[in-house]
Amino acid sequence: MKTRTQAAPAASIRCGIYTRKSTEEGLEQEFNSIDAQRESAEAFIRSQQQEGWICLPNRYDDGGFTGGNMDRPALRRLLADIEAGQIDCVVVYKVDRLSRSLMDFARLIETFDRHQVAFVSVTQQFNTATSMGRLVLNVLLSFAQFEREIISERTRDKIAATRRKGKWSGGHPLLGYDVNPQGFKLVVNAEEAHRVREIFNLYLEHRGLLPVVQELERRGWWTKRWTTRKGHARGGRLFNKTNLHHLLSNVAYVGKVKYKKEVHDGEHPGIVDPLIWQRVQSLLQRNGCTGDAALRSQSGALLRGILRCVPCGCAMTPVHTTKSRTRRYRYYVCSGAQKRGWNTCPSKSIPAGQIEAFVIEQIRALGKDPALVQATCAEANDPNSSQVDERDREHRTLAEAEVQRALAVFDHRWDALAPREQARIIALLIARVDYDGVAGKVSITFHPAGIKTLANELTHSRKESA
Repeated sequence: MKTRTQAAPAASIRCGIYTRKSTEEGLEQEFNSIDAQRESAEAFIRSQQQEGWICLPNRYDDGGFTGGNMDRPALRRLLADIEAGQIDCVVVYKVDRLSRSLMDFARLIETFDRHQVAFVSVTQQFNTATSMGRLVLNVLLSFAQFEREIISERTRDKIAATRRKGKWSGGHPLLGYDVNPQGFKLVVNAEEAHRVREIFNLYLEHRGLLPVVQELERRGWWTKRWTTRKGHARGGRLFNKTNLHHLLSNVAYVGKVKYKKEVHDGEHPGIVDPLIWQRVQSLLQRNGCTGDAALRSQSGALLRGILRCVPCGCAMTPVHTTKSRTRRYRYYVCSGAQKRGWNTCPSKSIPAGQIEAFVIEQIRALGKDPALVQATCAEANDPNSSQVDERDREHRTLAEAEVQRALAVFDHRWDALAPREQARIIALLIARVDYDGVAGKVSITFHPAGIKTLANELTHSRKESA
């Protein structure tokens, strides 16, 4: 007697639908572009029910976010759910909804492949499991990236044309003006305009940025406050040397608009007397407000971008002074103290040679302390460590012998390295250095992934020289 055999039910394929719209325009409608994309994806999933496809209830909708980068909340949630093993297939309406950047898309596909997640575009049929399918996918994405670049060029051309006609083309609102939401023009805010004129007069009176910053803080005057279209409050910060210089040099206050190096008459009225504005520009130029940047770029500081002031939570930047035309003294100074005045920071500054020598000795000490080496390796090999880069987790584990060998070579070769190579290695090994001038303490955070990279480099160079 023959018996009828039934086919085994297809395994369930959990599908997550991702949707995106570059602008917020139209999202308030009852049925918008996001809804249309999801409806098409749901219909496609239903057509594959016999293959076991099911639509997950979670929504991954990015409304008002560009596809030119990966800084999108719904995309981050999608990737987190993929990492957690909750998704088997990602469904989109079109490829460019996921990304318009070829490089970002390659990273996403790599993540999908690593977790065995399929990728489907409803309107562009292809199979990413085949070489031909990947070729078609890359061609489509190349055109999407080309379209994005064309849009960017058109936007830049539109801004240029707008400013050459004297129109305000957007950006952060200026102190002294409000933005007319209907005409998208600058209109004078009488109370703020009075403050702007007073700020210009204060600079002519004190003849320096820092005294004006301190006077504005004493008066309780802040930078421009405004609310974004999404309802977020912005601005309203203390003045510092940087934003004060930007205000004093802004041609908008004499009724002009600027595009690159071009200056044109603006549609909005000026609120500062042109003669006063010109006197301020001459004084700013004579005081050489941009000289500090050149000093920092030439100082060759090892801890640039790494050293931070604990009391202020600000970066400490390298500067130097020259005495008797023969000796140069290098320091790291708190950027907050530079901008708001020395009396605002208890740390202020520290001699560069002193702090750099301390950091170098700590690196050398790490290689000589077995307990520190063991702890560093444990952190570097921990897949959940916040200090290990995602790419490093796929590489081989870091052995204690590698750390000891790398730091032994560091100790031996350090003095023979060029300053640029010394700075590169410091940035590789050290995540940050915190200096507390009140307690007189220095805290160093080592970078486990950087130690692994250095060990790999030294191992590779050793093999090549063998």
